[in-house]
Amino acid sequence: MGRREERAAEFHEFAHAASPRLFRTALLLTGGDWHEAEDLVQTVLARVFASWARVRRVDHREAYVRTALVRAHLSVRRLRRSAERPVAVLPEAAGRDGDPALRVTLLQALARLSPKDRAVLVLRYWEDRSVQQTAHELGLREGTVRNRSMVALGRLRELLGDERDVLTAR
Repeated sequence: MGRREERAAEFHEFAHAASPRLFRTALLLTGGDWHEAEDLVQTVLARVFASWARVRRVDHREAYVRTALVRAHLSVRRLRRSAERPVAVLPEAAGRDGDPALRVTLLQALARLSPKDRAVLVLRYWEDRSVQQTAHELGLREGTVRNRSMVALGRLRELLGDERDVLTAR
């Protein structure tokens, strides 16, 4: 097996292992848009494959790729010419724990946040990143991440409204 084939096999192994986690993050970043999340992951993995010779030497490959994922998402959102969003029908969750209604409610509320606020919340609370890690991945200052977290959580609480009491009582 040549060097090129070895690198391709190594990338394939990495992509196979990391894709489910990247997809979950992309799904949250896109506000539950399944197709947009798939496209985002595919786009980022294609970019990573193109520069795999360099990326494979990075200490924390998945963190590097997740940063690329978040930045690609924010870039797409900035470039989008229309604020129109098609009505998304969420697929049935197969064999997952938890309440599907809770997931749908939270995804709908997240979808109504700005892309940057959503990215901050996803990285801080879903991905369990520190303020410093979130700031680094988004290219923001730590104070900005703290402020955005506080404001975005307040907005999320507003969006959930009366449903918030039902959700927190579980």
